[in-house]
Amino acid sequence: MSSRQKYRISDARMSGTAYGTVVLHTAPEAAAGGPLAVVQNGDQITLDVAARTLHLHVDEAELAARLARWQAPAPALTSGYWKLYIDHVLQADEGADLDFLRGKRGDFVPRDNH
Repeated sequence: MSSRQKYRISDARMSGTAYGTVVLHTAPEAAAGGPLAVVQNGDQITLDVAARTLHLHVDEAELAARLARWQAPAPALTSGYWKLYIDHVLQADEGADLDFLRGKRGDFVPRDNH
């Protein structure tokens, strides 16, 4: 692959047709202060699909400085289901489920439950 090839890396939902490699559900997500929140234009990222790794080529001191300056965006809504989602949905690597349901049910997911 060309080093100029473009990829989409997102912590958000993606629908429609995507061309090329697409990485979704990175964790922790940008809104939670994950490293994706402080990626800047021009940063180099290595994606190794076979090894299932994603590496941001920014040294630890610079990454720490960026994260120290980062401020969480204000939520669009602060009540209702939006608030429930913000307060209780786990990160993708933890199952993206409601935290208060953890350990309350088995692995079964009905086929049409998407």
